[in-house]
Amino acid sequence: MTLACERETLKLALLAQAGLSDAERYPLPGDASTRRYERIIARDGRRFMLMDQPPAFESQPCDPSWSAEERHANGWNAIARLSAGRIEAFVAVAEHLNSLGLSAPAIPVLDVANGLALIEDFGDDLFARVIEQGADEEPLYLAAIEAMVTLHEAGLPPSILKGSAGDWPMLAYDAVALQGGADLFVEWLPKYDTRVAFDDAAIAEWRAAWAPVVQAGAEGASVMAHRDYHAENLIWLSGRTGGARVGMIDFQDAVIAHPSWDLHSLLQDARRDVSPALEAKALEHYFAMRPSVDRAAFMASYAGLAALNEARIIGIFARLIARDDKPRYAQFLPRMWGHLNRNLQQPALASVAAWFDKYVPVEVRQ
Repeated sequence: MTLACERETLKLALLAQAGLSDAERYPLPGDASTRRYERIIARDGRRFMLMDQPPAFESQPCDPSWSAEERHANGWNAIARLSAGRIEAFVAVAEHLNSLGLSAPAIPVLDVANGLALIEDFGDDLFARVIEQGADEEPLYLAAIEAMVTLHEAGLPPSILKGSAGDWPMLAYDAVALQGGADLFVEWLPKYDTRVAFDDAAIAEWRAAWAPVVQAGAEGASVMAHRDYHAENLIWLSGRTGGARVGMIDFQDAVIAHPSWDLHSLLQDARRDVSPALEAKALEHYFAMRPSVDRAAFMASYAGLAALNEARIIGIFARLIARDDKPRYAQFLPRMWGHLNRNLQQPALASVAAWFDKYVPVEVRQ
């Protein structure tokens, strides 16, 4: 039996368990992950999403006890502290978010061993799509800030999330993960763009330049970060109130991180333009709701970690294009270079900016 046939048999069994054997099924387009979704519409009109995440498709997630050397030996999920698509991670984070009054999908049926879950369908009103259809973006973004503040004001999450699908460790976005993400840039950009090449000396200078940013990010890890908080992963739930209007998906890789992480993911988006005016207004809203935060120190980390994240994402997109033959990601590179170039103007990033001036020609950075 082929893998596709095996997965189909498992999905049919889960749907039968839910009383949905005769439901209509509509596959959704895939993304950069190994996860797939189907919309399930029951005969009585109830709607669900079927999440299909085969556990064998991913390398092992990070064991909390592993050293930096062990993490590097066990692959990218261990280095970056990604969930490796584990259903129990999705369930544990979802239940924690819902316990705070936020909106993550309810999960009525699970097959943890086989990586399948039937989850609540939040609909198609992704922030990005609603805005494209003419909605005013400001109320959506300010609501996203309000949801984020709820998460940040809750402080450190438990070190182990006790989810109904099993326990899940809540790990920190530490120096190994932060530097590992930045290093994707020097590993993959030359494989996408032959105008650049980085020898061992350049890579050593790269890591030295980023060291203060990495240290600040690791030391400032104090809240749960969604980790992929942007307009393609947030769904507008107009029938709810406050931060609960922001339906969250794709949060299974949540970690303990610096509170600026989700902010720059939202406001310096890879996939859509957020105007400087809206970014400034959203940040003002955040600081107004968290008056005890040291704004100057926070914004220094915001710029530094945003720049690091943008280098990371450029590396990821270069990998998707060069290794995985997904050329559509090239359309996002100019926007990411724009964000990165702007952040590199900050005085605290002078060493990083000098590295780019030395090793990455201006014509590449656009």
